[in-house]
Amino acid sequence: MKKILFVCSGNTCRSPLAEALARSILPVRAGFEVDVSSAGTSALDGSPASGFSLEVAQAHGLDLSGHRSHVITRQLIRDADLIVTMGVRHRDAIEALDPDAVEYTYLLTNFSDHLHGEIPDPIGSGREVYERTYLAIRDCIESMAGRLGRFDGWKRVPGGTS
Repeated sequence: MKKILFVCSGNTCRSPLAEALARSILPVRAGFEVDVSSAGTSALDGSPASGFSLEVAQAHGLDLSGHRSHVITRQLIRDADLIVTMGVRHRDAIEALDPDAVEYTYLLTNFSDHLHGEIPDPIGSGREVYERTYLAIRDCIESMAGRLGRFDGWKRVPGGTS
């Protein structure tokens, strides 16, 4: 089973939404089982998802009520087969913790045909911004689902195959 790790800053807004969407979409559309988790480069362990993330997720049939934030660690990085970040600084933080991880770390928008650059952080914004963030993440996860079967960016295991 492949392990995918989504990373943002505080692990209370974007990456929990990405994790929940991936858990909902990928098993059905990717053609194989995936283990999905999330973490933050500036997270405090144990924080719940933000209020608007909870509301937007619930409005779309997803449940973030049990989410608790995790700070990114070298072990989480090494356990992942694919790391997907919301922004460039998240990718840079991962590379600082484990330079080898850059080979299997991508921006979420790398998987989209429509979006480019970073997924903006909605923290401190209103519900409508969280809704746009959710829709952007969903677009990327849906595109990702169609590409993972032929994706060649998984972590390489020494002496083995991807």
